[in-house]
Amino acid sequence: MRITMIPLVAACVASIVLANSPRLVGQSSAEADRVVEAARVLDEIMGAPDKAIPTKVIDKAEGIAVFPSTIKGGLGVGAHRGKGVFSVRNRKTNTWSAPAFLTLTGGSVGAQIGAQAVDLVLIVMNTRGAEKLSNNTMKFGGDASVAAGPVGRDVEASTDATFRAEILSYSRTRGLFAGVTLKGSAIRVDRDAHERVYGTAFSTRQIVTEGKGGAPALVAPWSAALARHFVAP
Repeated sequence: MRITMIPLVAACVASIVLANSPRLVGQSSAEADRVVEAARVLDEIMGAPDKAIPTKVIDKAEGIAVFPSTIKGGLGVGAHRGKGVFSVRNRKTNTWSAPAFLTLTGGSVGAQIGAQAVDLVLIVMNTRGAEKLSNNTMKFGGDASVAAGPVGRDVEASTDATFRAEILSYSRTRGLFAGVTLKGSAIRVDRDAHERVYGTAFSTRQIVTEGKGGAPALVAPWSAALARHFVAP
């Protein structure tokens, strides 16, 4: 009887351990894939010299968010939805925060038929924009101003009107840059993802500003991509 009870006891102990180890079993492959895809999008955009984000934009960036494979489409009234990551730069230490996980939803009116996947990159140009994106909910056109960002590594656009925007957007589909209307769209914190990755459903601000949750191994590909492309000016 004692021998037959051992597997049962072991199973009970294992279930208790797993139930109380959110970081061990809670980091789903969905969040890992999101991090890897965001890093890939950043690498590919920065790897095209004639279409890369300009150096002047990189130097001024206070934050960056990437939403890989955002679904855009509809019939007459467009809509888009995506999931991404967001980090803020610490100028004092020249480091980037661990990523907050965000969702993007919105709609636009236009002659759109069918659907397509769009990679969206948002470069936050000042601390005010970073603070707004650090809120648990932010709406474009209401809470923050956004403009299409210039492309080309050596573009001289320091006096361009777009640089007055709080956020510059870069979007592409099938490797080509394409426009996307963000006015009326909303970005929200993905607390479920935070709980799975960091063990607690932190707010965006707690992660990117206060450093809550640390930097689990799962986010390493994103951190490495930021280190490659966004160095100190």
